[in-house]
Amino acid sequence: MSNRTTLSALFLLIAAVVVGACSRAGQAPAANEPPAEETTAINAPSEDFEALPERVGPRRVTTGSVPHIQIDAEPIAEVDAELRRRAFQLPGVEDRPSNRSLPGARGLVLSDDVDLARPDVIAGSHEFAHIHPDGSLHVWLPVERATEVDQTKWGELHPWVDRDGFWEGVAIIYTPETLDEVDITIGIIVDAYNFITGASLTPDDIG
Repeated sequence: MSNRTTLSALFLLIAAVVVGACSRAGQAPAANEPPAEETTAINAPSEDFEALPERVGPRRVTTGSVPHIQIDAEPIAEVDAELRRRAFQLPGVEDRPSNRSLPGARGLVLSDDVDLARPDVIAGSHEFAHIHPDGSLHVWLPVERATEVDQTKWGELHPWVDRDGFWEGVAIIYTPETLDEVDITIGIIVDAYNFITGASLTPDDIG
């Protein structure tokens, strides 16, 4: 066989190998190859909340400092009674004097037999909210929910949320003035309850 014939044969062999490799590059992986790992969206929300509507009217007035209280509250007896009736119907929640607020505030305290999913949030206490005598309340929420409460004017963040060791999702909820506002307020309390306990209740569950 001449040198030219040998070189031609070698060229054809190399070309066949290259074409075969390029063809396989676009094929699906073989059945015994592990599938590529699925990726998770970095910014996926950690909680699934129903968006809060913006509260009608101007933002209510608070001290803006500690003690953090509303100073323009005008509670209505039947509205206040409905708020408290529904709030203390949450499973395992006891109505006790608050150990986090001024005298007269009533704490929403989880009984000792309630498992806590986030005990770190309310460290040193089982109280995840308390209602002030005027019907406004403080509540320990997921940070993003507390921020939404502030942005939609249902309340405002606690003055100490930037302090080390203080939960960043503590917010005051303004005094409800109508039964419709009680519905929103109860929904926020349920959000806090679910966050702390790991439950998945809705406001309808405690109607």
